[in-house]
Parts: sequence; C-alpha cells; structure tokens
Amino acid sequence: MSTEIVAERLLSAADSADPDRAARLAFRAFVALSRTADSHQMLPFLARARKAHDAVRSPRTELIYCTLAGTAATRAGLADGPDYLDKALRIFDQNAFGDDAVLVECALTAALTLMRPQEARRFAPLVDALDLAPVDRARLLALIGAGDSWAGNLVRGQAELREAVRLAALCDSLDVQAEATSWLAKCDALRGDLDEAADHLDQARELAARVGSAWVARHLPECTVALAFARGDHDAWVGLLELVVATDAGVTAGLQHEHRWELATHHALAGRPGLAATLLADVADPPASWPGGPVLPAWRAWILDPDSPATAAALTAALGNLTRPIERLLAARVAWLLGAHHGRSGRRGEAARLLEQASAGYARAGAAGLLALVLKDLRLLGGRPPTGPGGAGPAGTDPPPAPAFPVAAGRPALTDAEARVAAAIADGLSNREAAQRLFVSVKTIEFHLGNIFRKLGVRNRTELAARRARTG
Repeated sequence: MSTEIVAERLLSAADSADPDRAARLAFRAFVALSRTADSHQMLPFLARARKAHDAVRSPRTELIYCTLAGTAATRAGLADGPDYLDKALRIFDQNAFGDDAVLVECALTAALTLMRPQEARRFAPLVDALDLAPVDRARLLALIGAGDSWAGNLVRGQAELREAVRLAALCDSLDVQAEATSWLAKCDALRGDLDEAADHLDQARELAARVGSAWVARHLPECTVALAFARGDHDAWVGLLELVVATDAGVTAGLQHEHRWELATHHALAGRPGLAATLLADVADPPASWPGGPVLPAWRAWILDPDSPATAAALTAALGNLTRPIERLLAARVAWLLGAHHGRSGRRGEAARLLEQASAGYARAGAAGLLALVLKDLRLLGGRPPTGPGGAGPAGTDPPPAPAFPVAAGRPALTDAEARVAAAIADGLSNREAAQRLFVSVKTIEFHLGNIFRKLGVRNRTELAARRARTG
C-alpha cells in the first residue's frame, strides 16, 4: 500500500482519538511517510500533534510534538529545529520513557536529526528489550545502524543495517528496506566490500523507485560518491562530487561542507587554484559545533595555498580538535590528504607520520576500504609500487594516466567517455562490471563499444586489449 495512503488513514483515525492516542497516530503517520516525503508534506502531522499537545500538555504529547516540530523545521532548513529536538531529548530522559516504543523512536529520531549519531548507541538496549513487530524493529534497527556507522563504528553499523534490511524484506516494508539498503551501500563501500556496495546501490535505487522515495533519492548520490572513492575511480569520484555539491546532497548528514572542500582540494592540487577559490567563495565556515567545524577554516586556508608550510602546519594542528565520534572519518581523511601531499613534496618524515595517523584512524573505524587506499600512499613513500588494481585513487594524488588508444590517420579520436570505456574493457571487465565502475548503464557501455571498435579498427575485446598492450 502507498505510504501516503497509510499516512492519510492514520491521520483520519487521529480525528476521533483521545489526545494522547492522536499524538501517537500523528507520529506513526510521520514515520510512514518520512522515507518518501519532502519536508512540506510533514506539516499536517505537525498540526495534528500540536492540537493533541494543546489539549493535554502531558510529557508524552509534548515529546511527540517537539520531535515532529524539530524534524520538520530541520528538514526545511529553519533555525528553531534544534531547540525543539533538544527539548524532546530532555523530556525523554527526565521521564524514563524507555519502555514506550513510540517515544523511544521519537528520541532516537531527535538525536539523529541533531547530528549526534553517537547517541544512537544508548537506545540499542532499549530496542532490544521492547516487544516489537518485525517491521518496527527493522525501522529502529536501521536508525541505530545508521547512527553507529555515522559515528565511525562501521563494523557494528554494517551488521545492524544488514539485519534491518533482512527484517524489512521479510515484512515487505519497501520504504524501510530502501532507506536501510542505501545506508548499507555506503557502509559497505567504506568497509571495502565493493561488490556488495554496488549491488546494494542498485537495490536501493530500485526500491526507492518502487515507493517513490524522494528522501532516499536525495542521498543516493552521496552513496555513489563513497563507492567511487573506495574504488579509487578518480574520474567518477570527481564527477559525482560535482553533482553532490551542485545539488547540496549530504546536507542532512552535515556533509555539504566536506563535499565542497573535497572538490576544492582536488582542483587546488590539480593546479586549478582559481576554480578551487571559486568553489569556496561566498560559502561561510559553519560554527565549530558543526561536524568537522573545528577543522574547516584551516582546511580552507590550506586549499587556497597548499604549498605554504604555514597553512599545512595550521591544518595539522587543527586535526587535534576533531575529537567527536562523528568526526573520526574526517580526521583520518584530512591526515591522509596532508600526508600524501607532504610525500609528493619530498617531506617524508611528516608524510609518514600523517599517513600512519590516517591508517590508524581508518583501522579504528573499521574502514578497511579506505585503509587499503592509504596503504598505497604509504608504499609509495617507502619506494614500493602500490599493489592491486586502480593505481592512485582520489587521495589527492594525481590519477594514473589513461591508457593510450591511438587511432589511424583520418579516423576520429576517442572521446574521454569512450577512452574510459575502452580502458575498462581492456582491463578484462564485462559490460556489467564496466558499467558499475563508470556509473553508467550497460546500454551506454554497449553504445560506446560500437564506436570504439569502429574508430580503432578492432573487431572484439581481445583485439582491443592487444591494442592497449602494444601502445599503453
């Protein structure tokens, strides 16, 4: 059944219910629609909860109202959202509502919307003790798993999200399954389970489409960025970063600044300082309380002058201020960027220290996929060539040069897109594998292959690989 229809029926039932039950029904309606709705569609739930709260003014109805008001305001970008959410958490803690499933979900929602994912852990024992229907357990477990992953506990978060996906599938709860699967795809990518991440991304896209989920669709590009990054696919990573920056993806996770700073770093280190400066112009630093806030001003200064010893020293010092669980992955990332840049500049001692700091940070978080990429830079520092496929990834190092596919005189050259497809096929990938690497459809791969074979004068994949071997 459509989530909109479910929400409408719950709100209709609230009309004839007593105030306490009406508030609960309003929250259940919000839960039913929250994974598919835009922020403006939450207003009816907010109005119904406010009516119930005004009629009773009990701690229970106030907690529900504050959660709905704070979530709706935060999703709409209004400044008073955090105040409502803070109040919701205070009411929950003061009244020991841990035996009430609806109020536990309210408090958990408030904590995550406040971008305090480390607090999700304290709700896990409460959820374990509750007698819940499988669909409700799947929904709450998905929130806890997302919180654990977001707070840098990827091992636990991945396990919880997998269980949430399993339970949601058993209950045929497609909206919960879509949301949990999308979060799982990002967690898989950071953990280094790249094939699983690609499969889960495909599943999340399909599930989101089946329920019409604007909410899941909004953050899917953020998940594809993580997968391209973990794969070391430099071109796809940059293109996807441009997409998420242009669309402000990642705002609900507090990552919109981090995405923009990453893209600006890429341009600065690639010798395009003007483009880097343009990306950062007129974008104010967030407050220090924001995730990553303590390091963003120093990171900005380093982006604008990456070869300055002063900006590098200031950014290194600012790393010590990233102490919250939500900043664990960012702290490792910035140490990695600095270490790789020092290594390219011949400052081996500083490079080794920062790269080891980054690798230790990723190891603690369980980010085996990112750790593998850091180790490539450590091997380069020690004079050993990097091992494994992919070459230098999006660590701030230059991407490996594209293989040469010269064409005969008079024939048109390969386009950039065709060259990427040709390289993937010459690497021995199937059409499906090439599509996953390049984030395009299989039909796009087939279309480009026809042009590639014609331009290069080859008849099949074997001849294409042989052409690359002779000229690459």
